[in-house]
Amino acid sequence: MPGTVVVETVDSRALADNALGDSAVRRVAVWLPPSYARAVTRHYPVIYWLAGFSGTGESLFHGRPWQPGLGERLDRLVHAGAMGEAIVVAPDGFTRWGGSQYLDSPVSGGHATHVVRELVPEIDGRFRTVAQRDARAIGGGSSGGFGALVLGMRHPEVFSAVASHAGDMYFELSILPDIPCAARTLRRHGGVEGFLAHFEHAMTKRADDFTTIMMLAYAAAYSPDATRPRGVALPFDIGTGELDHAVWRRWKGFDPVDLAASHVEALRGMKLIYLDAGTRDEHALDLGARVLAARLRALGVAFRHEEFDDGHRGTSYRYDVSLPLLAAAVGAEAAPR
Repeated sequence: MPGTVVVETVDSRALADNALGDSAVRRVAVWLPPSYARAVTRHYPVIYWLAGFSGTGESLFHGRPWQPGLGERLDRLVHAGAMGEAIVVAPDGFTRWGGSQYLDSPVSGGHATHVVRELVPEIDGRFRTVAQRDARAIGGGSSGGFGALVLGMRHPEVFSAVASHAGDMYFELSILPDIPCAARTLRRHGGVEGFLAHFEHAMTKRADDFTTIMMLAYAAAYSPDATRPRGVALPFDIGTGELDHAVWRRWKGFDPVDLAASHVEALRGMKLIYLDAGTRDEHALDLGARVLAARLRALGVAFRHEEFDDGHRGTSYRYDVSLPLLAAAVGAEAAPR
């Protein structure tokens, strides 16, 4: 018997009145394991799974050709006995600019607060969860992997296990190489306002459009500034591409590689830290994961780090590794026969 996917609506106070004008009402996809409907006295651990940039929680369940959606993947893992039963929750961190990095910002809204302070208690209230930190994990891919690491580090009272697939980190390699493209694209459209007008109306989003809107989404998350166009400070000069070191330092303050040292006790308290990335990752996030692994090792933090021969996209098959590990870490048990 397969699990059940339900979509819950959450009206978020943390996301209200964001500067982008995005709705505060969020659709949250929830996978209930096969035994949930019949084992009416049983309570389940919970895994929060964060979508990457330009994705929503619901979109994770849609799947792609030759790649099952998250629900089908969970059904298969549980049916095969590879994974214990857990409730899996996929929040909606999408914004008009593509994503929130699951951080609080006056521009894109309080997405960290939404997940940690609103969604977690809401899920515990609506479903039969084990409402304890030791029974709660968080994971995701790309920007979702970044969000999982940062929320896990900052909120060890809420989450006890973390998985990051090619999460954004070591920004020197993953972000700096995109600055020339973003600077040229913004200049070509006359600045931030001109680019956004172009982006909103463009029938096809080109690669340089995607890179540039992602840079603006990063700026909304890492360096909001009410004195700058659209309330964001960019870490470079649009005219020359020269790095703005003051803004860049703000961005680096969110880099998991840099956060690790100041959150060492939270990291040491995790029952699982799982990292992976493909060795052909287009954003060099395999190297970023190696840097973070080295930092964790030096700090005496236990972790599991894996690599595989692939790039950044189309790698959700790797969830077959992390989801069972997270489930085991938070005490998920096999379905009753």
